[in-house]
Amino acid sequence: MTQQPAPPHLPTLGILALQGAYEAHARTLATLGVTTRLIRTPDQLLTPDGHPSIDGLIIPGGESTTMLKFLERNGFLDSLTTLVRTLPTFGTCAGAILLANDVQNPAQISLAALDITVERNAYGRQLDSTILTAPTKLPGGPLEMVFIRAPRITRTGPQVETLATRDDFPVLVRQGHLLAATFHPELGHDPRVHQFFLDLVSSTLSKAISDVGSFENTSP
Repeated sequence: MTQQPAPPHLPTLGILALQGAYEAHARTLATLGVTTRLIRTPDQLLTPDGHPSIDGLIIPGGESTTMLKFLERNGFLDSLTTLVRTLPTFGTCAGAILLANDVQNPAQISLAALDITVERNAYGRQLDSTILTAPTKLPGGPLEMVFIRAPRITRTGPQVETLATRDDFPVLVRQGHLLAATFHPELGHDPRVHQFFLDLVSSTLSKAISDVGSFENTSP
């Protein structure tokens, strides 16, 4: 009897659920058929043998200083700082601020993983929030972008790719396994940014499986 190939591994995405729009991310991912797990404690990040319990992580929008207060308990910030060095991670608005290695206006600590400088609340108060439609490097035409007290990315490092801009400032960027948006794709009607991140997670998983297979084939 011919052995059937193993079914593809379906990614499980974690969503940091301390504060902010994490439920909106979960709803968007559900429309894409993705299994999600709400992460509220540091022990939920790892399996008992110390491996990541999720295939990718979303850090949602909200209030970055409030998130930090929760993260500074029980070693959560340290665990997350280590994890995002290798785990595909997508930060939106406040999540982008937490990923940045340089935060200004005012300065605050962060996970320091993504080589960008972010200026907090750069577009004013919540009353100055807006919805724009603009071209991006994603396939499928112009993208709806919901900005709420959005930060501004004022600098990108040499390894950072800009995928979309507003007033010539980056609003969607990628660096390797990291993705960040200063807008809220989870509050719009277009799932392409989430699909882009899901493809990034799947690509990372495929590479990891390929690397393991290559190692096993070359082992004595």
